[in-house]
Amino acid sequence: MSTTTKPVNQKAWFLVLPVLVCVAFSAIVPLMTVVNYSVQDIISPERRVFVGTEWFAAIMRDEELHGALWRQLTFSLSVLAVELPLGILLALSMPAQGWKSSVVLVIVSLSLLIPWNVVGTIWQIFGRTDIGLMGAALQGMGIEYSYTGNATHAWLTVLVMDVWHWTPLVALLGYAGLRSIPDAYYQAASIDGASKLDVFWYVQLPKMRGVLMIAVLLRFMDSFMIYTEPFVLTGGGPGNSTTFLSQFLTQKAVGQFDLGPAAAFSLIYFLIILLLCFILYNWMQRVGTQAKEGGHE
Repeated sequence: MSTTTKPVNQKAWFLVLPVLVCVAFSAIVPLMTVVNYSVQDIISPERRVFVGTEWFAAIMRDEELHGALWRQLTFSLSVLAVELPLGILLALSMPAQGWKSSVVLVIVSLSLLIPWNVVGTIWQIFGRTDIGLMGAALQGMGIEYSYTGNATHAWLTVLVMDVWHWTPLVALLGYAGLRSIPDAYYQAASIDGASKLDVFWYVQLPKMRGVLMIAVLLRFMDSFMIYTEPFVLTGGGPGNSTTFLSQFLTQKAVGQFDLGPAAAFSLIYFLIILLLCFILYNWMQRVGTQAKEGGHE
C-alpha cells in the first residue's frame, strides 16, 4: 500500500510578509542606521570619516554619563521599592466584585490615561508654592520647598510624580492575579485557621508572582527610559540632579548635535537595559523556583 504525501501550501507565509516589512522599517533599519553613525565621524552631510570604536571609548570615559547612570539606577530601584508594595497593598484593598469593583478600577486607572507631557505639566503646577496645592501646603508647614532650586526636592518630586502615575499599573496587575486565585485556596486556609498575613504570604503572594514579575520588568524598563515627565517638570535640573540617561542622550544628539557619540551611547543604553532586565528576570525566576521547592518540602 503506497502512501502519498500531500504537498504543503506555503502561501500562508505571504500573510506574515507585511509584518516583517513593518518590523524591518520600524526596528531593523533605524538600528542599523544608528550602528552606522556610531562608527563614523560625521563632519558634514557629504563628508564622513570611519573612526571604529572611538566614540564608544569616549562615551565610556564621560564623567557626565557616569553621573547620569548612577542617578538612573537609583531612581529605577527607588521606583520599584515604592511602587511594588504600594501596588500590592492597593490591589488587596480593592473590592473583589460588584459595582464597587468597577468604580474603583476606573478611578485607579485614571492616572494611566493621562499623557506623559501632561503629567509633567500637572505636577509642575501642583508643586508651585504660589498656586500649587502641594507646594503651598508644604510652604504653609514651614518647609522651604522648591523643585526648581533644590536638587533633593526636585529628585523627590520626580519620584513622587512617577509613583502617582504608575503605581496603578502594578495595582491592576496585582488585582488580576488575585482574581485568578480559586476560592478553594481560601477555603483550605480558613479550615486550617490561617491568619490574613498567612493567607497573603502563602496563598496570595505566590499566586501573584507571575503578574508581579511582569510588573517589575515593565516598571523597571519604563523607569529606566523616563524622559518626558522630568523634562517638562524640571528640565533636568537644578544642575544635573534630574538628568537621567534618556535626557543625557537627547542633549548629545539634539543639543550638541554629536551624532557619532550619541549613536554609540544609544547602543550602550540599549545593551544596559537588555542586560539589567535579563539579570532581573533570571533572579526573579530563581527566587520563584526556590520558593516553590521550599513549599513542596
